[in-house]
Amino acid sequence: MSPTSIHRATTSRSHDRPNSTPATDAPTTPVQGGESMSTETPERASDDPTLEGSYDPTEIESRWQRRWVDEGTYAYESDPERDPNTVYAIDTPPPTVSGSLHMGHLYGHTLQDFAARFQRMADGDVLFPFGYDDNGIASERLTEQELDIRHQDYERREFQELCREVCTEYEAEFTDKMQDLGCSIDWSNTYKTIEPRVQRISQLSFLDLYEQGREYRKKAPAIWCPECETAISQVEMEDDERHSHFNDIAFEVVGGESEERRSSDGRAENPRDPPREEFVISTTRPELIPACVSVFVHPDDDENQDLVGESARIPIFGHEVPIIADDRVDMEKGSGIVMCCTFGDQKDIEWYQAHDLPLRVAIDESATMTELAGKYEGLSTEEAREAIVEDLDEEGYLRDRWEITHAVGVHERCDTPVEFRVSKQWYVEILDHKEEYLEAGREMEWYPEKMFTRYRHWIEGLEWDWLISRQRDSGIPFPVWYCEECDHPVMAEREDLPVDPLSDEPPVDACPECGHDAFEAEEDVFDTWATSSLTPLINAGWDWDDESEEFVMDHPELYPFDLRPQGHDIISFWLFHTIVKCYEHTGEVPFDATLINGHVLDENREKMSKSRGNVVEPDDVLAEYPVDAVRFWAASAAVGDDFPYQEKDLRAGEKLLRKLWNASKLVDTLAPADPDEPDELEAIDRWLLAELDDAIAELTDYFENYEFAKARDRLRTFFWNTFCDDYLEIAKGREDNPSTGYALRTAHRTFLELWAPFLPHVTEEIWQALYADGQPRDALESIHTRDWPVPRGYEADLEAGETAMEVISALRRYKSENQLPLNEALESVSVYGSVEGFEDAIQNVMHVRTLEVLEEEPEVTTEVASIDLDYATLGPEYGAKVGEIDAGIEAGEYEIDDDAGVLRVAGEELADELFEVDLERTYSGDGRMIETESAVVVLEDD
Repeated sequence: MSPTSIHRATTSRSHDRPNSTPATDAPTTPVQGGESMSTETPERASDDPTLEGSYDPTEIESRWQRRWVDEGTYAYESDPERDPNTVYAIDTPPPTVSGSLHMGHLYGHTLQDFAARFQRMADGDVLFPFGYDDNGIASERLTEQELDIRHQDYERREFQELCREVCTEYEAEFTDKMQDLGCSIDWSNTYKTIEPRVQRISQLSFLDLYEQGREYRKKAPAIWCPECETAISQVEMEDDERHSHFNDIAFEVVGGESEERRSSDGRAENPRDPPREEFVISTTRPELIPACVSVFVHPDDDENQDLVGESARIPIFGHEVPIIADDRVDMEKGSGIVMCCTFGDQKDIEWYQAHDLPLRVAIDESATMTELAGKYEGLSTEEAREAIVEDLDEEGYLRDRWEITHAVGVHERCDTPVEFRVSKQWYVEILDHKEEYLEAGREMEWYPEKMFTRYRHWIEGLEWDWLISRQRDSGIPFPVWYCEECDHPVMAEREDLPVDPLSDEPPVDACPECGHDAFEAEEDVFDTWATSSLTPLINAGWDWDDESEEFVMDHPELYPFDLRPQGHDIISFWLFHTIVKCYEHTGEVPFDATLINGHVLDENREKMSKSRGNVVEPDDVLAEYPVDAVRFWAASAAVGDDFPYQEKDLRAGEKLLRKLWNASKLVDTLAPADPDEPDELEAIDRWLLAELDDAIAELTDYFENYEFAKARDRLRTFFWNTFCDDYLEIAKGREDNPSTGYALRTAHRTFLELWAPFLPHVTEEIWQALYADGQPRDALESIHTRDWPVPRGYEADLEAGETAMEVISALRRYKSENQLPLNEALESVSVYGSVEGFEDAIQNVMHVRTLEVLEEEPEVTTEVASIDLDYATLGPEYGAKVGEIDAGIEAGEYEIDDDAGVLRVAGEELADELFEVDLERTYSGDGRMIETESAVVVLEDD
């Protein structure tokens, strides 16, 4: 499937993991059971965590990635008796084995990990599995490219073995890549969509829907990819802007069956005027002319009504076709007269079915012209198009030709323009159940909510049932045989699954319909999405129980899943099809919520593409920046939004890692390792812990609603500004204060836990170095399996405490700017602002002998320092008057009306969007004034 693509490449961060679960092993059944950052790895006596030296991400991140996997830190233990409400299960997207891993994939997997890590700490039991979607067209094309072969040259089973070998190699290396990201995946719970257990589930799904009467096999027009030589479903087709030509082609009119015009009820109307000799049709596909079976005119098209009932002779090819009235004709397009060919598009198919038209096949399965095309037989459609246009021109049928750009339907996997061909295919009936699937979507929580609109629009625009059969070799076989005599389908027995009809015998000796004893095996395989849409059931262990004769789940506590994370580009693919399949099998929506991530753009907000040369390779990024810094970047955008890749966010992440590392070292020197809470906390310390309680509540809410960007920014601001820049500076002078020591350690431990989902490597190293003394090395008590922090109930006047911190920060900055020691006494300070209860903290921390809290604001004069005009807008509107406006402002001859929001000058009134006023506040009393956001501080002169 296409949620994620993977490729084989060597990364500079790769390392051996002898105890991991590489993709080369047999798949496991899911749910069983300093100021500078070092760039060189220093020699270490052991792998014991330590805060010595500067933070070394290369050594530390690799070490923890190995250990988390080796010790099964993120393993989920299944318990069918467990209350489903106590388990958080993620239905993760299995990557397709094709293409390249890009920044969008790195971003999407990291978002999933944020959710998994938070929920693991908040709830304790999380299933975060991993799978590989290694069947279908993607793996087949990869194998052909990798080995430089064609699948047609091999027996199906032989070619499938080659696919398995190639995919296994790619998957093993991708497993390393995922572990290099530090994602908290349970690697003991992995699956492949081609493995026998999953094949059985996929075939069970087919049999169940067939028995429900929801599947059918029909010979009918289907969307066809000439490059892949297989039918595809509507969801796999997308529009692509292509250059083409409109061709005005003359058709000769020949006599019809009646000389009278007939009304809709068959009664004669006015006698027909003599028919014109010709008419013109505009088309972008003249190569379809040999397949023309009729011409259509809209019944309200008065200008062309004389043609209805006549016949047209097809230029060059000479056969005659009827001219018919139909209200599906677009009168505004071209001449308003349109030819119907079997088949050019969906409308041709509708006309073919509605008017029982003949079938003329001019293009074969490889987009090559057939014998019906006469002398053009054997040409590709592109070659035939040019050749036919030349002949039309030479024989006088081409009236005009001009270049256009228009939307062309292409296969999303190979960008090949699709055709429409009649073939016998298997379908899942969905068109009659669209409202049910809309209602199922409404039952889910959407993050962001706006993405439901895309889901709704997709369902409302559906025109085809889901075509699930593919004419390929790599895939899961249909468990069906057909009677050679009457074509009656014979289904495999459930207990025999998985089966391959090409090598296995049918479950009956004779056709139950006609008694014939010879059968033909179904050669088609399932659409990839027919299997990947079952991932919730695959992970829940869905199967048929012979004893109870019903479907059961080995792990019912997981279903429905809590979260489906995925990109917005596959809402119509993976999300919709999963809802269809799982809803039909279980009667339930398969997950409670879906998390839709956007795409990563380049720095200019353009889509990354190799042709533009603006692709950012994850391997290059991870070679230069720590994984935790990349994770910090991944949390920078609101979920669902496309956003630009900017290195400044990665550099900001690096700085945060240094800040956290150095702050941790400072805390370790300022406070005892495990202090007891004193009977009475001092105001400033109690305020810090109350602020921390407030932050915990906000962050918990953000995480629960998948607002990772808000959580990251709220936590960074509080940690960096309040804790590091302000409180740690205060604590430096209070090393022996038990209240401060307790607050320091409590806040620090909490910060590590709050940062853990975002920065798993650095928080684990610091936690183990400071708070895991005496822990056996073979029994890791990871920070990532600790309980998520909860508010402890500290109460303080948060606003007054914040203002007091502003005052302390302002006074500390004053001392620094005036080169005064921080313990220098300040004789007298006055404060206007809410600092009630924190007066002693200000005095003690900043050594203020006399502190006065003012009830009224000091004498402050506010004057206009400057008025800045928007000349880009002002110039075109006021022209030469701009000079007078400037002169009036310079002379002070103006009036600012705050209520009206206008500037009156030079006889004009300028709206507030045309100017900006810069105010200057001046203290007119004795001493020096310092303003903060919430307070005015006056230091009296000595």
